[in-house]
Order: sequence, then structure tokens, then C-alpha cells
Amino acid sequence: MTQEKTIEKFKNIFNEYIQRPGAKELLAWMEQNRFFEAPASKRHHGAKPGGLVEHSVNVFNRLLWLNTEEEKRRQCPQYDLETVAVSGLLHDLCKIDAYEDVGESQHIYRLTGSFPSGHGEKSVILILQFMRLTQNEILAIRWHMGQYDFYARGGGYDLDNAFRRCKLAVMLHLADMMAAHFDEMEDRNEQISIDNRYAGRLQ
Repeated sequence: MTQEKTIEKFKNIFNEYIQRPGAKELLAWMEQNRFFEAPASKRHHGAKPGGLVEHSVNVFNRLLWLNTEEEKRRQCPQYDLETVAVSGLLHDLCKIDAYEDVGESQHIYRLTGSFPSGHGEKSVILILQFMRLTQNEILAIRWHMGQYDFYARGGGYDLDNAFRRCKLAVMLHLADMMAAHFDEMEDRNEQISIDNRYAGRLQ
């Protein structure tokens, strides 16, 4: 899928399913602040212009699938489509200004250190400046990094408690991992190849 098609798909999902007050203002702010041009990471999955919007759509698709499978297994509704769209599309909003391109002939990113407030926390804070979030959405976005979250490594129980209380948080974490390690593996392998070539020059 081309970058233009991915952006169009993101906007279509957003506009169709996210109807709460402030949503349109949030989307306009994202466009003004180059969300659709941002990478998803510094040097791993989606480390390219438009990588963030591609990753966000992939996470939404994976989360929608997981939510549907849980509905079949439990034979009862899980989370509505608006919650799935909010969580999947906006979980990495924190990356909107997280990286700057310092490459010349190719894209090389470095961290900006802008608004250092934590990964999931920053996404929640940015969203709440425009529209409300449910408690489940807050927990899911805040803890979507799972055990990779820096604050989960200190031995506290907040991550475990969030996963016990909120199955959306578990599913968003799984969707994030599936998107990064399955759907975007081709980009990751290409980046590893580039890194290896540069490593060879430095030896």
C-alpha cells in the first residue's frame, strides 16, 4: 500500500469510528504537526517517513481482529469500534515529534527529547488535550508497551494490575507486537541490512 493510501485509510477509519467531541480538532492538529510524515521508530520497525501512520493502521487492524476473536470466544461484546479505533490509531501519538531526520542521502533519525513524560503517558496526555478517553482506553494506551515499558521494570505492580483489570490493555499490547514483528518485519529486515553494511564500513 502506498503512503498516500495508508494516510487515506487512517483518516477514513478515524472519521468513521471516532465521533466524540474534539476528535476533528485532534486530527487537524495531528496533520499540522506532521503525524503523517513521522517515523514509527528510530531504527527498527517503520523507521521511514510515514512509518508511524502505517504502524498505527496495522495496530488498529490487529486490535480489531483480536477484539473480534474474543467476542466469538466469549460470545459477548468486548469493546466497541470507537474504542478500538481510538486505542489502535492513537496509541503512539507520543511519537509525533519524537524523532528528527539527520540523514543526508538516506533517512537517519535521532530522538528529540521533546516533552519527556514517558511513552504511553505522553500519548494519553496529548489526546486528553482534545477529547475525553474512557478508563479502559487510558489504561490500554498507557500500558501498551507491556513489559518493555521502562516503569514496568522497577518491580511495581501497576502493569500487572492494569492487565488484570483491562483486557483492552492486553490486546493492544499484543496488537502492537504483532504489527511491529509480523506486519512490518520486511522494513525491519531492510533496516538491519543497512545497519550491517554501515557496521562493515566502520570495522
